[in-house]
Amino acid sequence: MSDKKSQPEGRYAYEGLDRVLHEKARLGILTSLAARADGLLFSDLKHLCNLTDGNLSRHLTVLQEAGIVDIQKGFRGRRPQTLCRLTEQGKKRYLDYIAVLESVLADAVEAAKGARKLRRTMPEGFSPA
Repeated sequence: MSDKKSQPEGRYAYEGLDRVLHEKARLGILTSLAARADGLLFSDLKHLCNLTDGNLSRHLTVLQEAGIVDIQKGFRGRRPQTLCRLTEQGKKRYLDYIAVLESVLADAVEAAKGARKLRRTMPEGFSPA
């Protein structure tokens, strides 16, 4: 049995996993933008993240409304262009989110090591399910 006092309550709740960022497509968008401080054009972001125009547009709207992404519209010649960038708040939220993900991974590695040990030292009366 585990000692409840040895683990703080909610130890594995991972409250810092921001739901706005945690969605797969938005995480891809943010990672792409984090790698480019000068931002990315909508078309480049669409290809990097393998999203449709409508899907990317919807995710960018969610991120923009949350203050995470800044979207600027302009023209290159006669062609309309949309430039997407992380805001300062967005960079901070992304880095905070990544720090929590790193703790999830560290906990997963520890749990996997512990699971290997458990298989060898199964308590009496228990067998693997």
